[in-house]
Order: sequence, then C-alpha cells, then structure tokens
Amino acid sequence: MQLLIASIASAAIVLASPFMGQLQSFLRRSLSTKNYVLLFGVGVIVAVGLAILFALLRIRERRAARFGLLLLALAFGASYMWLTATPWPEVNAVERVHFVEYGVIAFLFYRASLYRRSLGPGGETDPSIIILPLLASFMVGTLDEWLQWFIPVRVGEAHDVFLNLASISCGLMFALALQPPRSFTMRTSPESRRRIGMLAAAAGLVFATFVSQVHLGHAIDEPGIGRFYSHYTRAQLTALQSDRAARWKSDPPLRLRRLSQEDQYLDEGVWHVRRRNVTEPAEAWRENLILERYFAPVLDTPTYASPQVNRWPPEQRADLERRVGAVAIDFTSAAEPYPIVTWPKGPFWMIVLVVTALLVAVPAIRPPP
Repeated sequence: MQLLIASIASAAIVLASPFMGQLQSFLRRSLSTKNYVLLFGVGVIVAVGLAILFALLRIRERRAARFGLLLLALAFGASYMWLTATPWPEVNAVERVHFVEYGVIAFLFYRASLYRRSLGPGGETDPSIIILPLLASFMVGTLDEWLQWFIPVRVGEAHDVFLNLASISCGLMFALALQPPRSFTMRTSPESRRRIGMLAAAAGLVFATFVSQVHLGHAIDEPGIGRFYSHYTRAQLTALQSDRAARWKSDPPLRLRRLSQEDQYLDEGVWHVRRRNVTEPAEAWRENLILERYFAPVLDTPTYASPQVNRWPPEQRADLERRVGAVAIDFTSAAEPYPIVTWPKGPFWMIVLVVTALLVAVPAIRPPP
C-alpha cells in the first residue's frame, strides 16, 4: 500500500509537468512579481514548518540523534536554496516548490521501504532502506525533467535532475529522523543486493536515455563563422530548414500547445536569436550568420516562441557587417542554455549497457560457502 501511494504521488508530479507550466503562466499574469513570489514562498515555508512541527511532536526517543539529523536536513536544505538561487526571484520561488515536492516523494518511498522491511543477514534493517528510496526518487526526478524537455516552454536538463537529488537527500534525512528503523546493520542480505542492483540498473538506464536525448549532440564547425553545438548534424539542420520553410508558409506555429511535443529545431533557432540580441557586436554578427545559414525559417516566421519576425532589417545587417564582419575572432557560440556534449553515442551506450549488466548480474552471484 505504501509503495502504491508513493508511485501514485510520483506519477502525479511527472504527469502534472505540462499543467504546472500553465498554472505558473496564469499566476504570473494574474499577480504582480512580488505577490507571485510571496505566494510560493509562503506555501513552502508553511509546508516545511508543518513538517518540522509534526516531527517535533512525534520524536520521543533517541532525541539527540534524531533532532541532529533533522537540523542537518534543514541546514542542507537552506544551503541548497542559497547556493542554487538565481537573480530572478520568480524562478527561485518555483525551485523551492520542487524542493518540497521531491522531499515528499523521498519520504513516501522511504516509508514504503520501511514497511517492506529491508532486512540484513541477522534480521536487522540494512542500507537498502535508504538506497532503494534514493534510487526510486532519482528515477522519478529524471522522468520529470525528461518530460519537461519534451514540453514546449519547459526546460529539463541533467543539472536539474541533480538539484532534485539534493531535495531527495533532505527528504530522506527528515524521514530517518521521523521514523528511524529499530535496528540497523551495514551488512546487506543477498535479496537486498539484488533489489538494489535491479533498481540501480533501471534508474541508470532511464538517466542514460535522458542524457542521450538531451545532452548528446554535434559540434558544427562552419567556415567563416565558427563553431556551435546542436542536437542535429549539419545535414539534418539543412533538411529541417527546408522542411520548416515549406511547412510554415501555410501553417506557422503561432499557437502554443502545451500538451504537445517541443519542436527542437525551432527551440535551437530561438536560442541563437536570444544570444544574438544580447551579446556584443562581433559575436552577434556570427550568431546571425548561423541563423541565416541554418535557421532562416525562424528568422522569417512569427511563432509562439518568438512572435516577432527576427530577421534584421537590411540597413542594420549592412551596418554590422561593415563594422565587425571582417573582424577575425575565435568564435564558439554560447547560445545553448544547457550543455551539449559530443560524446559518440555508440561507445556511450556500450558503456551504459555493460554497467547495467554488471548491476544486474553481480549482486545475483552467490558467494562461495
């Protein structure tokens, strides 16, 4: 029953990702920035405060160790919020909500593990009571960020997965302080090792697939411009440009459909538009050349992501070409909002599959008598 509750809560968080974007947009339109931040901030403080109060009322035995663990969770959580703060209060407010969400998910999976009784060789609770909920919560966080990457206007990346992991750690420390096992051993039973290996393999496969889709890509070296990174090869970008130019003439993507798949080609084009519009002239000129070479439909077509036509007027383009077009610089675009690395997918997946096989097979090997 406890595992079912944790699974339902996890599915609700993951599947609510598209609607959370809509809710945030509605609240931003309806409230001032100050009230928007206040709403989320008060909600998080109330949730954390109630959790602490509940823990204080419940803790009756081994108080020193359990209160110490509770303080450690609070200190770690406060450090997390401070270290991950951005210059934008509204972004920080939403991140605090994620902190609470994944703390709750970790707590629920811990309770499921506690009631399942992860036992060591002598009947004591073993480390799987922490490792299993950590892995399960990590997999939920990966799936959440993966779905966000597919959804228009949402962003999912590995950095956010590991931020979720910090929240999960706080949730597990709180859970241990609130409901510690009655006995504990560092030795694990064969059954616990098998369960850890299987869940670690599943979590690793999910994360590797996420990394493969979101972070693996190609470096495009364009003569006369420089280098930029893309999920697509040069040939794929050329084909996508022709496809979008033809399709968007009669059906431009003007309407944002949150329950749809993100057009990653459009998304990449908008990256370069944004970078072009904020960087210094010599780099802006090269960002514009990238757009003209591979993302012309993004320059010429109004879209939900960029309602205005983004192509420079001829006078502006000619002026910038005159001023910086002949300036030689070692240019690498910094347009992508998250890392794209050029690891070859073949060796990447070979390593992933070998590690997965080891995680499944090694715990199942019986030690010699």
